[in-house]
Amino acid sequence: MEDKKLNEKESLELITQMIQNTRRNLDTGSGNMFLVWGYVSVLVTLTVLAGVYFTKNPLWMWGFWGIPVIGYLLTFLLMRKRQKMVKYYKRPLNNMKKRGSNHEISKVREDRIISEIGLGGEWLERHSAEEVKEVISYCEKEGINILDCWMSEPNVRSNIGAAIEGHRNHWIIQGHLGSTWQNGQYVRTRNLEQVKTAFQDLLIRFRTDYIDLGMIHFVDELAEFEQIKNGEFLTYVKSLKEKGVIRHIGLSTHNPDVARMAALSGEIEMILFSINPAFDMMPATEDLNQYFKETYEAELCGINPERAELYQICEQEQVGITVMKGYAGGRLFSAEASPFGVALSPVQCLHYALTRPAVASVLVGYDTTKHVDDAVAYETATEEEKDYASVLPSAPRHAYKGQCTYCGHCAPCPVKIDIAMVNKLYDLAVMQEEVPASICAHYNQLSANAADCIGCGGCETRCPFGVKITKKMKAARELFEVR
Repeated sequence: MEDKKLNEKESLELITQMIQNTRRNLDTGSGNMFLVWGYVSVLVTLTVLAGVYFTKNPLWMWGFWGIPVIGYLLTFLLMRKRQKMVKYYKRPLNNMKKRGSNHEISKVREDRIISEIGLGGEWLERHSAEEVKEVISYCEKEGINILDCWMSEPNVRSNIGAAIEGHRNHWIIQGHLGSTWQNGQYVRTRNLEQVKTAFQDLLIRFRTDYIDLGMIHFVDELAEFEQIKNGEFLTYVKSLKEKGVIRHIGLSTHNPDVARMAALSGEIEMILFSINPAFDMMPATEDLNQYFKETYEAELCGINPERAELYQICEQEQVGITVMKGYAGGRLFSAEASPFGVALSPVQCLHYALTRPAVASVLVGYDTTKHVDDAVAYETATEEEKDYASVLPSAPRHAYKGQCTYCGHCAPCPVKIDIAMVNKLYDLAVMQEEVPASICAHYNQLSANAADCIGCGGCETRCPFGVKITKKMKAARELFEVR
């Protein structure tokens, strides 16, 4: 720095950054210690002087010992609270590549840094306005600052909007384009008039004039992504960015091939993608005992190479990833439901996702403040508590038998069913008390689903885990066709 002469613009930028850093540090409590000791000193002194003045008893002078006692106690509590606050991702939003527009950088809030634990809004749909406000306020207090709302249901949008009113600047909002509410139900659409109406509704109900991350709502097939990329839908999204109505363009998908194309497209800055050990895992060999012996016992590297490549590409292209389904719909919390045959903790699931390249934040659904505490516990967890890699190798060898791990070895299907995707959606659906509308929509939008299964059984001969796929297709068909 001493050898470099800064011009006027660079000097202003440096000063601005220093101010922002100072403000951020104060916001997380670093400056509060001085205030705590100052207030304690003043209050104790006034109390002692009042006691001496009114009682004429010099024993009140011992009250000055209250300064260090109370001061240290409050300092301890405050530091404990600060340690619990969630950490922030290393890459601010402004470090993502500016793509697809000449939008003035000054229009973007450059100081926004994403909390590594976020709020996925889907579960809020089943709660009252008061409960929504309680959860959101608690998240804010704990340092969570990114909120994803894909839901189109009007009440939940209004409830969230009311909860963040007056605190809009705290929140990085990830809103979706293509999620609409039609005839009393959620509908994913590419009809621009419907898309525009739904997006305007989101802005109104959130009581804001911009969305930080405008997400092209779920795209799970390559052909559809090509249509969006080369059509009027992306043109509309880019126009919103040009106007500053959205600050960054994103896309949500469960398909690693779509995510890869998006990351390399030069248009997408953030990807909402499902990441957890079950979704990522792929056997390196059909001999599971050999696989565990030579691979898992050395290190956890049984990740589907397509997904591993995706994370690296996103990192290289400076495309961030926000994570959905980090808990696999709660499936990983149950030894019976988990494909590993052992239960993982929320902390272990979070650690897995947060240690993938390019991951900015894991969006967790919260029903209660207790669920927030379970996630935020990650920030004070020991390395032993975070360790998932030692748990998975010790899983019983038989645990995988009959359990779909979404590895894709069953392909190809003669009628082009994405078997892994159907199984994933089915497993997510049955983990919930009610089948979420989003899961139904994902299933119904597949170009081929369980209803197209011809029962040939070829997939079962290729499955290394002995999954009865034809039976699972029948179960999926029965589950989804009534909805």
